[in-house]
Amino acid sequence: MTEGTRTKYSGLAMVLHWLIAAGVIANWLIRETAEGAETEEAAQAIMTNHFSIGVTLWFLAVALLIVHFTGGKAPLASHLATWERWLARIVHTLFFILLLVMPFGAWSAMSQYGAPISWFGLISIPPLPMEVNPDAANAAFEQHGQAGGFLLILIVVHVLGTLKHMVIDKDGNLFRMLPFGDAKG
Repeated sequence: MTEGTRTKYSGLAMVLHWLIAAGVIANWLIRETAEGAETEEAAQAIMTNHFSIGVTLWFLAVALLIVHFTGGKAPLASHLATWERWLARIVHTLFFILLLVMPFGAWSAMSQYGAPISWFGLISIPPLPMEVNPDAANAAFEQHGQAGGFLLILIVVHVLGTLKHMVIDKDGNLFRMLPFGDAKG
């Protein structure tokens, strides 16, 4: 199948997409759980998983970008309206920007506390060479949280677009990212 006739993403792109989706949702749920923790120590213990998944998401996003740029990405469906094409490009670009920048923002914030990030207890990622400044760390985490809120809004837009294609357009667009079903070009 040539690039011009491809209607589905590569299998690797599909796997990476769904791993990233699951990781983002898991990280949001972990953060919400930490907010409700009874003690600060309990919240910090819960958040170590959030940091580990965040690091993993960065690597998955880099891998997905590489897959996209090496031919694993299907072109946008030819029947999409101009506004749909633009919206799809904007949302996907913003997804990648946030998935690449947010982990570095958290790393910077942890570094301003002078603390390393543990990756599932296997690897310790040292702090960046920055001045310890808890106030700046708090501000960085506040911005990280705002970016996370924006990421959730993008997910809602993405899911609503998918639902539009499934229910209204009935064009099989969801199947571009699934190994089964008929994805129309």
